[in-house]
Amino acid sequence: MTRGGRFPTVVGANLEGSSVRLPDQLGGRLNLLLIAFRQVQQADVDSWMPYAEALEARRPDVRAYELPVLSAAYRLARPFIDGGMRAAIPDPAVRQRTITLYLDKAAFRAALGVPGEDRIHVRLVDRSGTTHWRTDGAWDAASAAALDAILTEAPGTSRAQH
Repeated sequence: MTRGGRFPTVVGANLEGSSVRLPDQLGGRLNLLLIAFRQVQQADVDSWMPYAEALEARRPDVRAYELPVLSAAYRLARPFIDGGMRAAIPDPAVRQRTITLYLDKAAFRAALGVPGEDRIHVRLVDRSGTTHWRTDGAWDAASAAALDAILTEAPGTSRAQH
Protein backbone atom coordinates (compact mmCIF):
# COMPACT_ATOMS: atom_id res chain seq x y z
CA MET A 1 0.00 0.00 0.00
CA THR A 2 1.10 3.48 -0.67
CA ARG A 3 0.96 6.31 1.83
CA GLY A 4 -2.63 7.03 2.77
CA GLY A 5 -3.62 3.37 2.65
CA ARG A 6 -5.89 3.60 5.67
CA PHE A 7 -8.87 5.81 6.13
CA PRO A 8 -8.58 7.59 9.50
CA THR A 9 -11.26 7.41 12.16
CA VAL A 10 -13.28 10.64 12.03
CA VAL A 11 -16.74 11.73 13.15
CA GLY A 12 -19.20 13.58 10.98
CA ALA A 13 -22.94 14.02 10.66
CA ASN A 14 -25.14 13.20 7.71
CA LEU A 15 -27.57 15.78 6.41
CA GLU A 16 -30.40 13.99 8.23
CA GLY A 17 -28.66 14.98 11.49
CA SER A 18 -27.27 11.60 12.56
CA SER A 19 -23.73 11.38 13.88
CA VAL A 20 -21.55 8.89 12.00
CA ARG A 21 -18.11 7.61 13.00
CA LEU A 22 -16.16 6.71 9.89
CA PRO A 23 -15.23 4.22 8.71
CA ASP A 24 -16.65 1.66 11.15
CA GLN A 25 -20.25 2.95 11.12
CA LEU A 26 -20.54 3.04 7.34
CA GLY A 27 -23.27 0.85 5.89
CA GLY A 28 -21.43 -1.31 3.41
CA ARG A 29 -18.92 -4.09 3.71
CA LEU A 30 -17.14 -1.85 1.19
CA ASN A 31 -17.82 1.88 0.93
CA LEU A 32 -17.18 4.19 -1.99
CA LEU A 33 -16.22 7.57 -0.51
CA LEU A 34 -16.39 10.69 -2.66
CA ILE A 35 -14.29 13.23 -0.76
CA ALA A 36 -14.62 16.90 -1.73
CA PHE A 37 -12.72 19.83 -0.23
CA ARG A 38 -14.43 22.68 -2.09
CA GLN A 39 -18.03 23.43 -3.06
CA VAL A 40 -17.00 23.91 -6.70
CA GLN A 41 -16.05 20.19 -6.74
CA GLN A 42 -19.69 19.11 -6.41
CA ALA A 43 -19.90 18.60 -10.19
CA ASP A 44 -17.07 16.05 -9.98
CA VAL A 45 -18.82 14.30 -7.09
CA ASP A 46 -22.07 14.30 -9.07
CA SER A 47 -20.26 12.76 -12.05
CA TRP A 48 -19.68 9.63 -9.93
CA MET A 49 -23.26 9.27 -8.68
CA PRO A 50 -24.88 7.40 -11.63
CA TYR A 51 -22.06 4.86 -11.46
CA ALA A 52 -22.25 4.69 -7.65
CA GLU A 53 -26.03 4.15 -7.67
CA ALA A 54 -25.72 1.42 -10.31
CA LEU A 55 -22.92 -0.16 -8.26
CA GLU A 56 -25.11 -0.20 -5.14
CA ALA A 57 -27.96 -1.76 -7.13
CA ARG A 58 -25.80 -4.66 -8.33
CA ARG A 59 -23.64 -5.00 -5.21
CA PRO A 60 -25.66 -4.93 -1.96
CA ASP A 61 -22.39 -5.07 0.03
CA VAL A 62 -21.27 -1.68 -1.37
CA ARG A 63 -22.52 1.74 -0.25
CA ALA A 64 -21.56 5.16 -1.61
CA TYR A 65 -21.12 8.33 0.44
CA GLU A 66 -20.41 11.98 -0.33
CA LEU A 67 -17.99 13.52 2.17
CA PRO A 68 -17.78 17.33 2.04
CA VAL A 69 -14.71 18.23 4.12
CA LEU A 70 -14.70 21.62 5.85
CA SER A 71 -12.24 23.23 8.22
CA ALA A 72 -12.91 22.80 11.92
CA ALA A 73 -13.04 26.62 12.05
CA TYR A 74 -16.51 26.39 10.46
CA ARG A 75 -17.93 24.14 13.21
CA LEU A 76 -19.87 26.99 14.79
CA ALA A 77 -21.53 27.65 11.43
CA ARG A 78 -22.41 23.97 10.97
CA PRO A 79 -26.18 24.44 11.48
CA PHE A 80 -26.24 27.14 8.80
CA ILE A 81 -23.93 25.30 6.36
CA ASP A 82 -25.53 21.88 6.78
CA GLY A 83 -28.99 23.47 6.73
CA GLY A 84 -28.21 25.11 3.40
CA MET A 85 -27.01 21.81 1.95
CA ARG A 86 -30.04 19.98 3.39
CA ALA A 87 -32.42 22.52 1.85
CA ALA A 88 -30.77 22.10 -1.56
CA ILE A 89 -31.16 18.30 -1.48
CA PRO A 90 -34.81 17.18 -1.53
CA ASP A 91 -34.03 13.43 -1.57
CA PRO A 92 -33.73 11.96 1.95
CA ALA A 93 -31.54 9.11 0.64
CA VAL A 94 -29.01 11.62 -0.69
CA ARG A 95 -29.08 13.55 2.60
CA GLN A 96 -28.51 10.25 4.44
CA ARG A 97 -25.40 9.43 2.38
CA THR A 98 -23.94 12.96 2.57
CA ILE A 99 -21.73 13.17 5.67
CA THR A 100 -20.08 16.51 6.41
CA LEU A 101 -16.74 16.45 8.16
CA TYR A 102 -15.57 19.50 10.13
CA LEU A 103 -11.96 18.80 11.03
CA ASP A 104 -8.31 19.70 10.68
CA LYS A 105 -8.15 19.44 6.89
CA ALA A 106 -4.35 19.32 6.71
CA ALA A 107 -4.16 16.42 9.17
CA PHE A 108 -6.97 14.61 7.35
CA ARG A 109 -5.27 15.06 3.98
CA ALA A 110 -1.98 13.85 5.44
CA ALA A 111 -3.67 10.73 6.82
CA LEU A 112 -5.12 10.03 3.36
CA GLY A 113 -1.90 10.86 1.54
CA VAL A 114 -3.60 13.69 -0.33
CA PRO A 115 -1.22 16.58 -1.12
CA GLY A 116 -3.82 19.24 -1.92
CA GLU A 117 -7.45 20.17 -2.23
CA ASP A 118 -7.65 20.83 -5.95
CA ARG A 119 -9.43 17.56 -6.86
CA ILE A 120 -11.96 15.22 -5.33
CA HIS A 121 -10.58 11.96 -3.99
CA VAL A 122 -12.36 8.66 -4.28
CA ARG A 123 -11.69 5.75 -1.96
CA LEU A 124 -13.11 2.24 -1.63
CA VAL A 125 -12.73 1.37 2.04
CA ASP A 126 -13.97 -1.31 4.36
CA ARG A 127 -15.24 -0.62 7.87
CA SER A 128 -11.79 -1.22 9.38
CA GLY A 129 -10.40 1.64 7.27
CA THR A 130 -8.42 -0.43 4.77
CA THR A 131 -8.36 1.31 1.40
CA HIS A 132 -8.87 -1.26 -1.35
CA TRP A 133 -8.79 1.21 -4.25
CA ARG A 134 -8.38 4.90 -4.85
CA THR A 135 -8.34 7.54 -7.53
CA ASP A 136 -9.00 11.25 -7.86
CA GLY A 137 -11.01 13.52 -10.10
CA ALA A 138 -14.28 13.24 -11.98
CA TRP A 139 -15.72 9.90 -13.05
CA ASP A 140 -14.37 8.37 -16.23
CA ALA A 141 -14.78 4.99 -17.86
CA ALA A 142 -11.21 3.91 -17.09
CA SER A 143 -11.66 4.58 -13.35
CA ALA A 144 -14.97 2.73 -13.35
CA ALA A 145 -13.40 -0.25 -15.12
CA ALA A 146 -10.50 -0.31 -12.65
CA LEU A 147 -12.89 -0.24 -9.70
CA ASP A 148 -15.07 -2.94 -11.25
CA ALA A 149 -11.97 -5.11 -11.65
CA ILE A 150 -11.07 -4.65 -7.96
CA LEU A 151 -14.62 -5.57 -6.94
CA THR A 152 -14.41 -8.84 -8.87
CA GLU A 153 -11.13 -9.86 -7.20
CA ALA A 154 -10.77 -11.66 -3.90
CA PRO A 155 -11.52 -9.62 -0.75
CA GLY A 156 -8.50 -7.87 0.67
CA THR A 157 -6.95 -7.00 -2.68
CA SER A 158 -5.76 -3.41 -2.71
CA ARG A 159 -4.65 -1.15 -5.53
CA ALA A 160 -4.06 2.53 -6.03
CA GLN A 161 -4.70 4.44 -9.24
CA HIS A 162 -3.30 7.88 -9.88
